[in-house]
Amino acid sequence: MDSFSILLGKGIQKISKLRGGGGSALPGLVIEKTNPNFLRKTLSKLPYGVVVISGTNGKTTTTKIVSELLAKQGLKVFTNKTGSNFVRGAISAILEEIKISGKFDYDIAVLELDEAHAVKFCENVPVNYSLVLNVQRDQLDRFGEIDHTAELLEKLTSSTKKCTVLNREDSRVAKLKSQKVIYYGLSAPLLKNFPNDDNLLDAKSEKKSNKKASVTLDKLKGQIATYDIEGQKFSCDLTLKGIYNAYNAAGALALCHEIMPEIPVGEFIKYLDCIESAFGRGEVFKINGTDVELLLVKNPAAFQLSLASFADNNHEYMIAINDETADGHDVSWLWNVDFKALPRVKYVSGTRAADMALRLKYDEIPVDGGNPDITIATNRFMSESKNPKRIFATYTAMLEIRKIITGKSLL
Repeated sequence: MDSFSILLGKGIQKISKLRGGGGSALPGLVIEKTNPNFLRKTLSKLPYGVVVISGTNGKTTTTKIVSELLAKQGLKVFTNKTGSNFVRGAISAILEEIKISGKFDYDIAVLELDEAHAVKFCENVPVNYSLVLNVQRDQLDRFGEIDHTAELLEKLTSSTKKCTVLNREDSRVAKLKSQKVIYYGLSAPLLKNFPNDDNLLDAKSEKKSNKKASVTLDKLKGQIATYDIEGQKFSCDLTLKGIYNAYNAAGALALCHEIMPEIPVGEFIKYLDCIESAFGRGEVFKINGTDVELLLVKNPAAFQLSLASFADNNHEYMIAINDETADGHDVSWLWNVDFKALPRVKYVSGTRAADMALRLKYDEIPVDGGNPDITIATNRFMSESKNPKRIFATYTAMLEIRKIITGKSLL
């Protein structure tokens, strides 16, 4: 049965790609229906087991950091590298690597899963380690209020077998229960630079937790991040851009040290500086001699931190906002973002281009033009000058723009 379902899944995956599809969802869905124990059978054989990384923001990049740091220590790491964070996406990623015989030659699986699918996953597959990054207002039409999202995540953490790593500075995350919990956190001076959901709604809600953190982001100056790890200070010149990625790296370091405690922390730090941006999350493309940077934004916290990291007078900007199911149909969250850091915006695009233009008008940000057709807007934006460019985009808009830039679909 296993060999037949693997062969079937691989065949569907190949046909989907030949027809121009990403190949990400349908093969996984077929395996779910025909061989419901496929994930458990495949992943339960891994020597180091399964790691699940979840939360609202930062899953893809943090998964990439953890995977690459563990690989540098000699582990064969399987991961859903494109950021397809539904269970069927993880199955489809496995189909890319597994032999028809069922042989899956890896030591550990490091998977990012969205909050709802993490629950579904842990009901079927034993999870050895988990890392929860944050809980933000995101896709409320799908998840409901964020307290419900936190309840979903606690189903993941409470079923984790060995250790859960939690963000100390997110009050909803920090109180999640697990058999063993360790924390990562921020030094007091950095708290104001990393707003959680409550801070965005009420700046006075900022509080310093009294929980002890295994890894603390102690200082951040430009791309130089200093981490306090069990009383020792380590500095690193990060290739990853964005202040939020310096903090994601703190969670990744705490998790890696827990998985491989025999490795000195300095060995993980040594390789942190060479990790580059994940798929569509700060990737830089050279187009006709011009740098074009693609930045995923999908909720108020993500957008606010991206603006804090990437808004300057040296780039031209485009914003593409879609309201497809994967983005969330409700885009009222745009009104919780302060756009005043932007000098001007060359183009707005996407299905909610008009909403974005209106929001920028209220913050008195000049907008040069707009077109809901992302292909038209992107091509015009990239061709009008040789100045370096940055594009802020919601998830489906990011995928479309990335395909326009690279000529490639998701997989």
